[in-house]
Amino acid sequence: MIGYNRRMSTLSLRARPPFSFHSVVHSHGWLQLAPFALEEESQTLTYLLKLASGQVIELRLRDAPGGEAPAGVRVETDERLSRAAQAEVRQRVGWMLALEQDFSPFYTAARREPKLAQVEAQAQGRVLRSATFFEDVVKTILTTNTLWAATIRMTANLVTQFGDSLPADPSRRAFPTPQTLAATTPEALRAETRLGYRAPYIHELATRVDAGELDLEAFKTSELPTPELRKELLKLKGVGPYASANLLMILGRFDFIPIDSWAFKMVSHEWYDGQPVGPAEVEAAFEKWGQFKGLAYWFWDWKYSG
Repeated sequence: MIGYNRRMSTLSLRARPPFSFHSVVHSHGWLQLAPFALEEESQTLTYLLKLASGQVIELRLRDAPGGEAPAGVRVETDERLSRAAQAEVRQRVGWMLALEQDFSPFYTAARREPKLAQVEAQAQGRVLRSATFFEDVVKTILTTNTLWAATIRMTANLVTQFGDSLPADPSRRAFPTPQTLAATTPEALRAETRLGYRAPYIHELATRVDAGELDLEAFKTSELPTPELRKELLKLKGVGPYASANLLMILGRFDFIPIDSWAFKMVSHEWYDGQPVGPAEVEAAFEKWGQFKGLAYWFWDWKYSG
């Protein structure tokens, strides 16, 4: 359903039930990374999107109620959108919120595990995504070997320095395109954007995408088995085992766990009385979950909250 007033386009998108807008938005830290922002009081997620036409618009996303539970998402923008732009927004938002993903097999398995008792009731499973897989790969590289506050800062620097601005408010910008980042240099990304050792990785990634050598968006629909898809992700400079597992989660492949220092801490306190553990112990803890290994880890009700 699409409605208009003089300034606004409104779209309502259905989701495969069960669906919780709150659960997907808060599934991980992406909501804190530009050009996402969350308006806490209204629980509205905003995102600046550059359309294929080159136009930059602000999307405001919130629950679209259906009966007693949210049935999808309501999308508003202060622009009158063409039919082509409407279709693009529907496709982008559908991907970002994983509206079509089916988690019923995971929920069936989770009913037997008290530590996952909440997942079906809270419609957990969906992981917030960016509008493009290029953006998700860049952001994931920016999470490696650093503090979360630094990831927020580096992402904000990229957007501020290289993103296309919103006409109504030029201080706000969309995520930069591969073309824009390819036109800069690794030295500038290191010194001015302060990306550190990640600068040449991100510049090379953008250059390969811009040249047509690498089609990152094709990863979304790849039919490769997950281990083979993982191998392709690991070929990207700056993407190691942790980053590849994180990206597989974003792609809806849950066979691998994004193991980092947080994973060691959680598994240590859950099963090893706080004693040091390594990747083998993390893998062993969730091995029985098979294709749902990453989901079980991601939404586990950990007893340790430190």
